[in-house]
Amino acid sequence: MAAPELDHDSQDQEQGLFSHLIELRSRLLKASATVVIVLLALIPFANRLYTELAAPLMARLPQGAHLIATEVASPFVTPLKLAFYASLFISMPMILYQLWAFVSPGLYRHEKRLARPLLGAALLLFYAGCAFAYFLVLPAAFKFLTAVTPEGVEMMTDITHYLDFVMLMFFAFGLCFEVPVAVVILAAIGIVNVDQLRNGRRYAIVGAFAISAFITPPDITSMVMLAVPMCFLYELGVLAVRWLIRPAAASTAE
Repeated sequence: MAAPELDHDSQDQEQGLFSHLIELRSRLLKASATVVIVLLALIPFANRLYTELAAPLMARLPQGAHLIATEVASPFVTPLKLAFYASLFISMPMILYQLWAFVSPGLYRHEKRLARPLLGAALLLFYAGCAFAYFLVLPAAFKFLTAVTPEGVEMMTDITHYLDFVMLMFFAFGLCFEVPVAVVILAAIGIVNVDQLRNGRRYAIVGAFAISAFITPPDITSMVMLAVPMCFLYELGVLAVRWLIRPAAASTAE
């Protein structure tokens, strides 16, 4: 008599897994469709987007200097790559929403209460890191790099290499600005608490300067411009732990 029940349970599990896979496929298709639609809308403006992206460097190049393309297809392919990156950047709220819609039904109430603000904060902080890199760090870094160019050497950067460098900087600064989210997650899973975070402040400062020295171009200005916000964001993360983790723990105990 037990065998039919086991077969029925296994069929239910297979149907549940199949329904989850169908939902995941649907969510991925919606996210991908959003990226494609935004990409198609941005393709006519791809060259203009690249001009705006190159503005921090072009403004600091010597008179008559310009970017170059060392590969035959670079003038066509590189702006398209930028348009694709921009479409991912713009579509990220929809991508994260689809991910949240798929995962949230399996979370407890207190987990949802903590995950919602963390997800929104992670997105906003990543955007803030990219904007910080574009408007403040890159101009300072290019000013330094053009100033230290040896006499007799003309600085002419390849457009593909420039795009790769700027995208790497955006990604690095976006991740570094996620410090408060990382601190809250570590506290939420019990690895650290508020007292440990406060006592570890000096190590966080040293770590921030070490990371910024590794990521930024080789000038002290760029390093300080990343390290100081990371220290501030660490303190913000400590405050967020006090605001978010204790109520969540209390609600779990209840």
